[in-house]
Amino acid sequence: MRSSEKRVVAVNRCSRHIEGCCGSLRLQMPVFRIPAAHVFPDPNLSEQSGLLGVGGDLHPDRVELAYRMGIFPWYSRGEPILWWSPDPRFVLKPSELKVARSLKKTVRKGVYEIRMDTAFKQVMSECRHVKRPGQSGTWIDSAMEEAYTALHERGIAHSAEAWKDGELVGGLYGVSFGSFFAGESMFARAPDASKVTWVHFCRQLERWNFTLIDCQVRTDHLERFGAYDLDRPSYLKQLRIALMAPTRQGPWSFDGQSPL
Repeated sequence: MRSSEKRVVAVNRCSRHIEGCCGSLRLQMPVFRIPAAHVFPDPNLSEQSGLLGVGGDLHPDRVELAYRMGIFPWYSRGEPILWWSPDPRFVLKPSELKVARSLKKTVRKGVYEIRMDTAFKQVMSECRHVKRPGQSGTWIDSAMEEAYTALHERGIAHSAEAWKDGELVGGLYGVSFGSFFAGESMFARAPDASKVTWVHFCRQLERWNFTLIDCQVRTDHLERFGAYDLDRPSYLKQLRIALMAPTRQGPWSFDGQSPL
């Protein structure tokens, strides 16, 4: 489906008890039941929590449409697929990236070799299985791995990776259209590996004239890099503008310039 197509979305409302992502949200509310057809309701109709709908599948066409509309899937094991459009949205402009002095020193040392799109499946697997403080699991399951791998094969999902002595020690992945990138997850198995990767990656997006990185939900970690809250109407407006730019389909690679 192309973002310029006009579609009439007929979606039924359902009332369902939902335990939200990672078990942190319990709600009794009406939400949209997502139909078998690859369509979504207007993201402005999301509940206060950001939850828009439940159901559907992770067919690559559906997932691609979701991102183009400002929607993304996020759910825990044992739940139906949940679709979200938070308000506010946590975003970062590549040109406004902030890098702490200590991290700049690490980046300049060149401890890691930073690549793009050379190990997408491995990055997703690491993001899925890495242990995170305070978390017993992850939202990434085999269905998600399959869906995003298909998007990677289409050239619209990408990874950035940190390597040391031939071993993958950090990285991130996400989805991109136009001058927009939606970050999904990152991992690190060596000190500052994901942070160094993030700096290199954001600087490359800046050189490619990307205007919007969607960080989805607020974290202190990304706030330190300059990410900030943006209300949904403003986010959707910026997304529409970003989608007007030509899509840089993969595989991606760094241009060799210094990030600092």
